[in-house]
Amino acid sequence: MANTYAPEVAGLGTTPTTQAQGGVQGGRLRRFRATVPFAAQAAGDTITLATVPAGYTFAFGMINASATFGASATIAIGPAGTTGKYRTAATHTTTVPTLFGNYTAADDVPLAAAEVVLMTVAVAALPGSGSAVVDLYFSAP
Repeated sequence: MANTYAPEVAGLGTTPTTQAQGGVQGGRLRRFRATVPFAAQAAGDTITLATVPAGYTFAFGMINASATFGASATIAIGPAGTTGKYRTAATHTTTVPTLFGNYTAADDVPLAAAEVVLMTVAVAALPGSGSAVVDLYFSAP
């Protein structure tokens, strides 16, 4: 049978073998937590969640809210200019922990420079009370 190597471990199939990327093979998972108090933030407002260092690779995120974001309020998560990099703008209408993550961010190479991650209120205002905890998980060498 044929064997194919994943890009992260392609060097294992060469002679001499080379090391896998340390940030995604055997790397440490790092959490960046941000608590977001709801204060009726308007559409177009941003909330700074974290500054992620260079060399980190996105794995996934999780939102846990004390109240829903409302039926029409949408949020996106990502840096300025690519607001939906980690979570495409969508509603969040549950109060249980919810995973998120775009494949196009999870398959990226490690960040070349530090990145400020924002939550962007895309449509309609957030509620006037309650809060949410947003955890961002990145792997690092």
